[in-house]
Amino acid sequence: MSRGVRIRLMAFVALSAIGITYVTASYLGVVDKVTGRNITVTASLPGSGGAFEGSEVTYRGVKIGKVTKMTATEEGVDLTLDLRHDTKLPLDAKVSVHNLSAVGEQYVDFVPEGKDGPYAADGARYQGDASSLPVDEGDLLVDLSRFVNSVDKDSLQKVVKELGVMFGDTGRDLQRLLDGGSAFIEEANAHTDETIALLDNSLTVLRTQQGQKENIRKLARDLDTVTSALRRQDGNLRTVLSETPGAAKAVQGLLQDLEPTLPVLLGDLVSTNQVFLSELPGLEQLLVTYPALIAGGPTGSTADGWGHVNLQFDYSVPPCTQGYVPPEKWRSTQDLTDTEPADVSCTAGPPYAMRGSKYAPSNRKGNASPARVYSGVYDPSSGSVPGLVDDQGNPVRLNQPEDLSVLGGDAWKWLLIGPVASK
Repeated sequence: MSRGVRIRLMAFVALSAIGITYVTASYLGVVDKVTGRNITVTASLPGSGGAFEGSEVTYRGVKIGKVTKMTATEEGVDLTLDLRHDTKLPLDAKVSVHNLSAVGEQYVDFVPEGKDGPYAADGARYQGDASSLPVDEGDLLVDLSRFVNSVDKDSLQKVVKELGVMFGDTGRDLQRLLDGGSAFIEEANAHTDETIALLDNSLTVLRTQQGQKENIRKLARDLDTVTSALRRQDGNLRTVLSETPGAAKAVQGLLQDLEPTLPVLLGDLVSTNQVFLSELPGLEQLLVTYPALIAGGPTGSTADGWGHVNLQFDYSVPPCTQGYVPPEKWRSTQDLTDTEPADVSCTAGPPYAMRGSKYAPSNRKGNASPARVYSGVYDPSSGSVPGLVDDQGNPVRLNQPEDLSVLGGDAWKWLLIGPVASK
C-alpha cells in the first residue's frame, strides 16, 4: 500500500470519528450544553406527578426537550427543563404532567393559551397547580374499589339478568338499529347546514326547558303518582286487558245483529230528541206539576185500612174542534197518496180544552203564540212560574205537600183544613 493511500485512509477514519462523536454528542445534548445554545426553564409543581429526570418535555405533543433536574421545595417540586434552542414556548402556556400509557411513562406537556408571544428565554418560570398533576393510580384504584363496593350485588345481578333478557334474541333488531343509525348519520352529513341549524335551535329548546323546569318537575311527580296508581291496580288492569277483547267481540256481534234496526232506531231518536229539545220547558213543567197534583189529594185511612186518592176530571167542556180539519175533509185510512201536511191547532181559546205545545211553558223568543196561556219557565228556587197567576192575580206556587203520615187516621181532615191553612 502506498504512502498516499495510507494518508487518505487515516484522514477518512479521523473525519468519521469526529462526525460520529459530534452526532452522538448532539443527540445526548452535550454540544448544546457546551455551546450554551439550549433554553433552560423551571416548572414549579405541587408534586412530581410521576415525572423523573430524563422525562420528555412536549409542546402540544411535540418533543421539545427533557427534564434535567428535580429539586424538592416547601411548596412542591421544581423541575429544570432543558429545551431546544429553537423552541418558541409562550410564557402563558399551562404546564401539566401526563401519562403516556396506563403503566406510567409520565411526561411534561405545555399547552398555550394563544399562539403569540412573548416566548420563554433562559430562566423563565412556569407555575402549575393540583390540576396539572395526573390522578394517582393508587387513589384511582381505591376510589374504583369503593364505587364497586357501593353497588348492591343483588340489584346488580338483577340488572345484568334483565339486560340479558332484554338483549336476548335481538341480534337482528340491533343490527337493524345500527344500520339505521349509520343511515341517519349519512343523511345528517348530507344536510350539514340543516343539522347545524337544528343544533343552534336546540339551545333555544334547552333554555325553554330550563325555564319550565318547575313545570317539568311537577309533571314528573304527577306521572309518578299515575304510574304508582297503575302499579297498585296491576291485577285489575290485567283483568281489563284480558277481558276487553272478548267484550269487544260481544259488542261487535251485538251491533252486527242490530245492524238492520239500530240505524233506524237512532234516526228516530234524533227526531224525538229534536222535539224534546224544543219543548224542554214544557216537559220540565209537566214533571214538576204532575207529582204535585198526584201528591196533593191524600185522604185518611178508611175502615178498610187503605188510603184513597180520587182524581176527577171535568168533562163539562167539550173538546176543541175549531182550527182542525172538519170531518167531511178527513181522508180515508186506505188513501195512501201523498198530500201536503195541514197546519192544525185549537183556535177557539178558553174555556175549551186547550191542547198543544203552544200552551206549554217556553223560553223561546220571537215565536210566542197569542193563544199561549203563559210563557214563563218554572223556577225551582221560588216554586213558581213567572206569568202563571190564579183568578185573583196571585202567583201560583207549586209547593210539595208536607208529610201527612204523622196525622195517622185523621189525615183525611187535611182535605178540609189544608186549603184554608195555605191562604
